[in-house]
Amino acid sequence: MKTVELYARVRHAVQVEGISRRAAAERFGINARTFSKMLKFTVPPGYVRRKPPFRPKLAEFIGIIDAM
Repeated sequence: MKTVELYARVRHAVQVEGISRRAAAERFGINARTFSKMLKFTVPPGYVRRKPPFRPKLAEFIGIIDAM
C-alpha cells in the first residue's frame, strides 16, 4: 500500500514542479495507472469490500459449538 507521504510527493512533483506524468512515474517507480489514481485522490482510498464476507455452512451452529 502506498503511503500518504508518497501521494504528497507525487502530487507535488506534477502540480508544483511541473514534471510530466511519465517522467514522475519513472522517478518514483510507479505504474502509470497507479500514478493517475494518485493524482485523482489526495489521500490513499481505503479498502472497500464489494460483497459481504463468506459465511461458513456451520454459521448457524457456531453458538452451540462454542458452548460445548
